[in-house]
Amino acid sequence: MMSYPENSILVLVDVTPAGDAASSTAALIGAASTIGSPVALVPAGSPGADVQRAVDAAAAAGASVVLTADADAGSLTVPLVDALQAAYQKVQPAAVLISNSIAGRDVAGRLAVREKLALSVDAIGVSRDDEGIVAHHSVYGGAYLVDSAPTYGAPIITVRQGAVDTRAEAVASPTVEALEVTASGAAAATAGSIEIVEAESSRPELRGATKVVSGGRGLGSKEQFVLVEQLADALGAAIGASRAAVDAGYIPYAHQVGQTGVSVSPQLYVAVGISGAIQHRAGMQTAKNIVAINKDAEAPIFDVADFGIVGDLFKIVPQVVEALEARKK
Repeated sequence: MMSYPENSILVLVDVTPAGDAASSTAALIGAASTIGSPVALVPAGSPGADVQRAVDAAAAAGASVVLTADADAGSLTVPLVDALQAAYQKVQPAAVLISNSIAGRDVAGRLAVREKLALSVDAIGVSRDDEGIVAHHSVYGGAYLVDSAPTYGAPIITVRQGAVDTRAEAVASPTVEALEVTASGAAAATAGSIEIVEAESSRPELRGATKVVSGGRGLGSKEQFVLVEQLADALGAAIGASRAAVDAGYIPYAHQVGQTGVSVSPQLYVAVGISGAIQHRAGMQTAKNIVAINKDAEAPIFDVADFGIVGDLFKIVPQVVEALEARKK
């Protein structure tokens, strides 16, 4: 019988349909390394699928033990929960870390019910004190920082993508084990046939991006929103937007940052023409460095900004882009 590291922290690795580990992997395993020894679970989308790239990515991110398991791609969520539950019962970890994605929250909630464990959602960090593991949260639109911890048992914690920048040392030769999973037989939804539309982009994905440039209603039109794109490209950043910009049709909803959109926590967040309503700040104010560009010196966005530029964004942004491009030469 295989023995697992002391104070094991079980990490669920999101695997893409192509068999690659999601971008959230390094941060999740890095967070796990600060509170224990990371043990990664890499689920295959279909029985016998090649997940070697995801296994290698988990080891490169710092997992000394990598478990693999089949999870029927034809059924939604339940096979993944079955695999994670099998891993939990075998490893008996001190905590379970999962990405705070839509699928991740679903899996986390189901596992918590099955194993009667405490669930901490949307953590921006984790730590360990004398009594055990603690999850840290930004709540009420970022107005408060609070902690959560279980009274007993291992906590299941979903971690906000991009919020943790800790990285663990790579493991050259991880222990890889194929996990035997017994299907629970729980009712599961199935996915029907879908049309796959692939859109290639050289820009980073918004969730988990280290740099984000967001535009708001101050851009004035869809045509002027190109300024945000130019600044993002100059910085190598992902593109975000306020709800007002999305509602005005400047950019699709998938780019909306805020309480009713995506929550981001990058190293750099640039807000262009965004007033900074509480709903928007709730999704971005845990960013490490916030730069605001707005003509209104009283705009609420300046309350959370580390650096602010008061002025005409149509003059300022092109100058910033020009300066950034000049530095690349």
